[in-house]
Amino acid sequence: MFFPHRIPSLRIKAKLTSFNAFLALFLVSLLSVLSLNGCAFKSGDDLMLQVGITNWPGYDVVLYAQTAKLFENRGLEVKLVRFTNPQDAARALLRGSIDASFMNLSVAMQADPGNDSPVFIMVADTSYGSDGIVAQPEIQAVEDLKGKRVAAKLGAANHLILLEALQAYGIKPEEVAIEDVSNEIAVQLMEKGKVDAAALWEPLLSQIKQATAGNIIHTTKDVDTLVIDGLASRSAVVAEKQEALKRFILAWFDLMQVIADEPDRVFADVAAQLGQSAESFAQDYAGLKPGDKAMNQRMLPGGRLKEAAQQLRRLLSSDPRHSRVLREDFATNSEPVVAAIEIEKS
Repeated sequence: MFFPHRIPSLRIKAKLTSFNAFLALFLVSLLSVLSLNGCAFKSGDDLMLQVGITNWPGYDVVLYAQTAKLFENRGLEVKLVRFTNPQDAARALLRGSIDASFMNLSVAMQADPGNDSPVFIMVADTSYGSDGIVAQPEIQAVEDLKGKRVAAKLGAANHLILLEALQAYGIKPEEVAIEDVSNEIAVQLMEKGKVDAAALWEPLLSQIKQATAGNIIHTTKDVDTLVIDGLASRSAVVAEKQEALKRFILAWFDLMQVIADEPDRVFADVAAQLGQSAESFAQDYAGLKPGDKAMNQRMLPGGRLKEAAQQLRRLLSSDPRHSRVLREDFATNSEPVVAAIEIEKS
């Protein structure tokens, strides 16, 4: 029997079936394209990083990236984990407790053994006057340090600052006696006149100059310094979390741009979180060169970081008094920075 009122519904059903098939094919094709272009959907764990941080103005600015949701804007969840010293952060990183950590290049190269090898993937800043050597009033120049006693923590950034200065003036490390002490003890020794000089960083550098009526005889402004701070990870994380690391670097570049455009806004926010004045934080940060895109281009794909690591190895090896073992498995990896820079160009 012929039912003319059924024909429209049959046609609609046929059209819906055809459309559903087309939609399914379209979605499969779209997902394939996204996968081929490295843009496939990521799980929450893939786009989450736990990042270590210690007290240093070049690192502390990342607090603004959290409050301003710069990471969130890049589709990334970041948990900052505070450590009291960089050696503890390096140990936590290599033992798998965190995914990455801010640290000095020399700390990464001397990190204690763990379950993996350290990889430096981004430069956060380089010292440009924040670190230096303050001397007693009678000492006018680095050349005057021959035969003198200098307070500097062996194997730490202080030691590196001293070795850079000595190298710049052709002085052999063994021609200077080193008092292997912390910054706090170095300050006390300087104030009591028990050492001739000390390798320190701001604000202690200027404070001790004023307290002793002494002289700042060298700063990292005077050399193409090896005092380089950045983000280190471990080889397994670099292999497994490329997308997350790339997004972290993109958010970092966003932060560097805000600092370039509105520094007072960033410094006021970070200072409030740290419980200090915006003016004092701005002064602390002023002695650094920010790790923006241009610096990272020079340091990583440009090759300066790898060269600096080789120079640092030679410099620390020239003074074995630190007795630290430099890791042979330390590496740099420019892939996350290159990927971030390419996205910024597009």
